[in-house]
Amino acid sequence: MAVKDKGSRQAYFPKIEAKYGQPMRYWFAVMKDISDLKYPQQISYLREEHGFSQAHANALVMYSRGSKSSKRFDDLEGYLKGQDEVKSKTIKKIFRVIKKKYPKLELVIAWNQPMLKLGNEYLFGASILKNHILIAPWNQKVLLAMKQDLEGYKVNKKTVQVPIDWKVDEKLLLKMIKLNIQFLKK
Repeated sequence: MAVKDKGSRQAYFPKIEAKYGQPMRYWFAVMKDISDLKYPQQISYLREEHGFSQAHANALVMYSRGSKSSKRFDDLEGYLKGQDEVKSKTIKKIFRVIKKKYPKLELVIAWNQPMLKLGNEYLFGASILKNHILIAPWNQKVLLAMKQDLEGYKVNKKTVQVPIDWKVDEKLLLKMIKLNIQFLKK
């Protein structure tokens, strides 16, 4: 089953057929049998009963639920469309501060979130949630190295929570990127 659109859920189908030994019609029948289950239960079923990877399970479940493409946004403006003015302003400032100091970083949309890449390596990402924004330096070593700098922030395993109306801490952001680049070189 050849699929040209790499952003589509169908792009996973040839690998699913090859890895799990059944044609897609078989997997669609499986999905029909478990259609009354919720998303997490469907994912768990495919992973536990059939050995699916998370990516393959997600592609099949989401396709079966009517989502034909994993890509929702083409650029930062598309990502921010529909967000309120305060959230948009904060995200734009975050990326503007970083890009000003590191213009060679590429702003991309990956996992439907704005990210900064250096070559093939992701260095930073941000995500708007209902009550806060998450920033992610993509390397837990950065969070560990910046433990003192991050006092007062809610630090999760891989992300830092900042307020929606965050007075963007330029020094903090630039230090994250600098450390991340240093860790990449090691």
